[in-house]
Amino acid sequence: MFRLGDTGAGVAEIRARLAHLGLLRSPDDGVDFDLDVDRAVRTFQQERGLTVDGIVGPATFRRLDEARWQLGDRVLQYTPGHLVAGDDVGELQRRLSQLGFDAGRADGVFGRRTDRALRDFQRSVGAQPDGTCGPETFRAFERLVRTVSGGSAAALRELVADARMRSGVADKVIVLDPASGPGAQTCLEIAQRVEGRLAALGTQVLLTRSAAVGGALDERERADFANRTGAHLVVSLDVDVNPSPAPQGAATFYYGDPRGGVHSLAGRRLAETIQDAVCRETGLLDCRVHPRTWDLLRSTRMPTVRVVLGYLSSPTDAAVLQSAAQRDALAGAIAEAIGQFCSPDASSPHR
Repeated sequence: MFRLGDTGAGVAEIRARLAHLGLLRSPDDGVDFDLDVDRAVRTFQQERGLTVDGIVGPATFRRLDEARWQLGDRVLQYTPGHLVAGDDVGELQRRLSQLGFDAGRADGVFGRRTDRALRDFQRSVGAQPDGTCGPETFRAFERLVRTVSGGSAAALRELVADARMRSGVADKVIVLDPASGPGAQTCLEIAQRVEGRLAALGTQVLLTRSAAVGGALDERERADFANRTGAHLVVSLDVDVNPSPAPQGAATFYYGDPRGGVHSLAGRRLAETIQDAVCRETGLLDCRVHPRTWDLLRSTRMPTVRVVLGYLSSPTDAAVLQSAAQRDALAGAIAEAIGQFCSPDASSPHR
């Protein structure tokens, strides 16, 4: 963890990577985490959809590493258990999608779906379908890739998948992910109440954390759990804390690039549906929905949202979260929204 005021070889590496991205105007050999570095880190975090705190922890450092790769800089291939990630992988996914090969959303992670799409592309151009994106594949892209306007093949595929979701909630597997930090017991209680309501409708509900199990899993491990169980949806519940009592309200986050472009269409629809229901039923301030690239949102293969149910540091929000009746209302709103999302006549709320 590096932050303002730190110094050393780790900071020098961070400075070099920020300078390579054009975010630091002084690409020297300095070793100080000064105000210029702090501003550059916050800019990078804002652009990449990370939590903007000026701290270079594991997630931010990993994204700095991913950002230095451009397509053609290295050989890419699928490695189970150690997935390659980077801006070059995202560009590969975009090019495959433009040519009609289903690599999924361009999340910059070289998974099974990208591997299948790459092999299909290699077969189509008469190359050895070995799943290795090296010089021969790069040359094939240069010959064939073209700019596609008027729509996105990946977006169209996601719309089809979204339509298939609208068969009712009874046949679905849903993962609920209660936070393990501040307000952990409140989030767990609300998740259990959501579970009870959905189970009564025939939904299979899985929790990433129970009263008997601590919150030891990190975001990637929880995403892997959801992927392995074949879940249709993931809803993560959290609360926030701020040094000031002024911030308040509920917000919901879905996978997407804040700069525009790639995002989960179904994730956004789910976020909008839940956000509207939560604010309508509880009176919490509507802080709206936002795209982010947090690991849980990025690594799951199904629509995933994180619902922040207010601020424990806000007297107004704390009163809601501490009220048994309001916690029940929150659970009812989330369960109702999930049911609406899966309904055959579901539509996006007008925001």
